[in-house]
Amino acid sequence: MPRLITAALLGALSLTACAQAPQPPAKDQAATASPAPASAPQLKPGTGSTPDDRARSAVAQLNPRAKIDYVGAAPLPGFREVIVGGQLLYISDDGRYVMQGAVLDLQQQQDVMQNSVALAKHRSALIATIPHSEKIVFAPPNAKYTVTVFTDIECGYCRKLHEEIAEINRQGIAVEYLAFPRMGLGSQDHKDMISVWCAPDRKRALTDAKAGKSVPTRDCKNPVTMEFDVGQRIGVSGTPAIYSADGVQLGGYLPPAALRAKLDELAARKAPAAPAGAAP
Repeated sequence: MPRLITAALLGALSLTACAQAPQPPAKDQAATASPAPASAPQLKPGTGSTPDDRARSAVAQLNPRAKIDYVGAAPLPGFREVIVGGQLLYISDDGRYVMQGAVLDLQQQQDVMQNSVALAKHRSALIATIPHSEKIVFAPPNAKYTVTVFTDIECGYCRKLHEEIAEINRQGIAVEYLAFPRMGLGSQDHKDMISVWCAPDRKRALTDAKAGKSVPTRDCKNPVTMEFDVGQRIGVSGTPAIYSADGVQLGGYLPPAALRAKLDELAARKAPAAPAGAAP
């Protein structure tokens, strides 16, 4: 589900070359001339007096308009962690190398990029800017876990997940829905989600919409655009997108038992180790 921001950043550098369709050669040149291949942009290592400065400089070379949300030391020696547009990059301390994807720690048996504490904190802080009253919440009594789900009313897996909401609640999991109209702002999808969020009974309206039933058109002061913006800023690129209370991305659609297992695994990882000799 995550998009490759490095490709997106590099693509911006050659946008002007792609903006115009190739033109056929003039008749008197067709037999003798061949179009010269476009030269690739020549990037230099990042500049600056510190590793953080060089990381910022490297991102600016890829895309001067990119907004950097965080720069700090990475778990991988010799690299900085950089969060751009909700995505995580590793940039070498000299600003020369950029990585995105999986970095496996064989000793700890985990993907250190996927388990980035900085990225999780960034996500949870942004999600926390949305008031609880602006979410559509399906929760059991005394929930053990709470997840945030960026949802759309049209996507098949969003509907499948919602069909299982009662079982998710039985697993002890509260679901806090945020709107993410994947067709974009101004789309019919966006307008329909506004109708859901403006309904007197949001939970019923969301359930009806996900079941394919029509929802009366409504408009009001609503959080749909704000929630969509937060989703973009934390890197949501598809729906459903499920995040733990700590900002860890758990995946897209997950069956209820698998979702509970992931949350149990996260909780076990956070629990302090028992002292030696302690009774189990």
